[in-house]
Amino acid sequence: MADTDTRSQRFEFAQLAPRDRYKLLIGAVVPRPIAWVTTVDENGVPNAAPYSFFNCLSADPAILAIGVENHSDMRFKDTGHNIRVTEEFTVNIVGYSNLHAMNVTAVPFGPEVNEFEMAGLTMLPGEFVSCPQIAEAPVRFECRRYVTLNIGRSREIVLGEVLAMHARPGLVNERFHVDPDALDALGRMGGHGYCRSNQTFDLPTMSLSDWQAREPRTKAAV
Repeated sequence: MADTDTRSQRFEFAQLAPRDRYKLLIGAVVPRPIAWVTTVDENGVPNAAPYSFFNCLSADPAILAIGVENHSDMRFKDTGHNIRVTEEFTVNIVGYSNLHAMNVTAVPFGPEVNEFEMAGLTMLPGEFVSCPQIAEAPVRFECRRYVTLNIGRSREIVLGEVLAMHARPGLVNERFHVDPDALDALGRMGGHGYCRSNQTFDLPTMSLSDWQAREPRTKAAV
């Protein structure tokens, strides 16, 4: 086994500015999937915005989580406000073909601006929630708010229960496996960096007997 270098750089988060903590987190916790969240306000006005503080946290119940930051003056952004008043949202997975449209929806438009029109996106009506879906997205999850965690003045974490998933034809096989090459999802890296999910490799999880067969010198200790 190669020698392990036990030296490390230490960053005590209590001594760091929030922006510096942010840069360390987004640079090290990678790649992060991107939730293209669509919502409507109390008047039915649609909104679309990308979030990379996002992931799947549970399958039973099926739970997706998004971290929604407030404006610098602590006002709720459109996504946070809309989920509060409707308790619904749709997560559209961003594929590589959606890259430029997604970047347009990240522009800080006012609440009166329709991001779908600005980005040239097609709205599909929701089937289980009132929020529109993005037709160009390869996968779409319709969600109902499960619980909201208020973790500070600047941010909240919204957990949504998945009511339905919609996928581009041919993306999911009869065994419910999603084709990563066809999905070609974007991942967020640090700074302005992105990556794609179509460059993957397989590594099966070993059973205990598999591991013991590969590591005969240590199996006696188990």
